[in-house]
Amino acid sequence: MDGLTVANSIYAEIKKQYAKLFKQVKVKPKLVIVLVGNDESSLIYVKQKIYACKMLGFECVLSHLNNLNGLNSEDIKNTIHKYNQDESVHGIIVQMPLPTGFRHEEILMSIDPKKDVDGLHPVNYGLLSLGKSFENILPCTALGVLKLLEYYKINCNGKNVVVVGSGIVAGKAVSLALSNRKSTVTICNSKTKNLKNYTLKADILISATGKSKLIKTNMVKKGVVVIDIGISRLKNGKLSGDVDFKRVIEKVKLISPVPGGVGKLTVASLMFNLFEAYKKSIS
Repeated sequence: MDGLTVANSIYAEIKKQYAKLFKQVKVKPKLVIVLVGNDESSLIYVKQKIYACKMLGFECVLSHLNNLNGLNSEDIKNTIHKYNQDESVHGIIVQMPLPTGFRHEEILMSIDPKKDVDGLHPVNYGLLSLGKSFENILPCTALGVLKLLEYYKINCNGKNVVVVGSGIVAGKAVSLALSNRKSTVTICNSKTKNLKNYTLKADILISATGKSKLIKTNMVKKGVVVIDIGISRLKNGKLSGDVDFKRVIEKVKLISPVPGGVGKLTVASLMFNLFEAYKKSIS
């Protein structure tokens, strides 16, 4: 399952709709990225998001709080509050992870839920937990997985879905989204005993742990659909997923690679959420 192909289909649909809307309102979608510190990986991800905005013709503002001397949570929240009040801004994200000493829960709660295009504010996450009809802004990784399944015409209704990893950004959000779509979802975590016993029962197996090659070929049944969300960097500098791709691919019906899979879709999903927030603000 090629994430770039699916991402391009999302971008194409956004461009099509945006071209019509812009002729009417002459207003561009605007994203604000709040970056705290100089984490190398975060800088790379921020560049990808800025590029996506530029490619779509959206505006993007980088608020880079790179001087950590004396910086506290109130400073970050004040920055966010400024953009909450700015009617020209349609989406705000805080690039994760935050430097040591800052609580991401506290910072995320300061974002206006209507502008929370990462979908991680407790209001939007709470709506996700209430069911499909309540869903507002989906977390980007979960939305990316749904877009991947939709593009490849994989019906998750009634399927046994096993999610390995229960983090807020990925595993838990994906579990809730698929449960809302009538999948029978099992969530496994670092304390799960005999993980293989669960993964072998999966019709759709999703892993989001960041542990390289955790999922071996003897842990999956023939014909399973595997979605690899996890990503880690090996000693040789190469990126690796949670799944032992070269061996597992021989047994699966479909599988997403790392890199080139869900990672491509998280940025596309962010742009989708931004565009949805923009449409609501101008309606």
